[in-house]
Amino acid sequence: MKSFEEAIKRYLDERAKNDEQFAASYAKENKSIEECCRFIIGEARKKQENRVAVMSDEEVYGLAVHYYDEDNIKVTEPKNSTHVSSTVNYEPTEEDKERAKKAALKRLEEEQLKKLRSPKKKVSTTQPTEQMSLFD
Repeated sequence: MKSFEEAIKRYLDERAKNDEQFAASYAKENKSIEECCRFIIGEARKKQENRVAVMSDEEVYGLAVHYYDEDNIKVTEPKNSTHVSSTVNYEPTEEDKERAKKAALKRLEEEQLKKLRSPKKKVSTTQPTEQMSLFD
């Protein structure tokens, strides 16, 4: 079993020990850790940007629980290989840093262009023709 699948299984095993309602969902015959992991990867692919998807542990474990809780989940098979990495003791490579830098610059550029293209609110510069008096 791959380390990703092992981590998901450890979490779900622990949750099932402490949550009777989830334990019933976790015991479903038509569910498996392998398919659960494919579901998580499929959901991560929907969030990817520049072929990279970043998810917190809470999001990943939440998707795992969701997979077991719901009966009508459709799991799509990945079209190509997928690399899953954990943030535990993760040191980004120079390539990762460069890719993240390019993605951040692209997002910044898009945000700035959006600001420039948005219509400006007109501020009236005309003054009243007659000044009113409080004493009249």
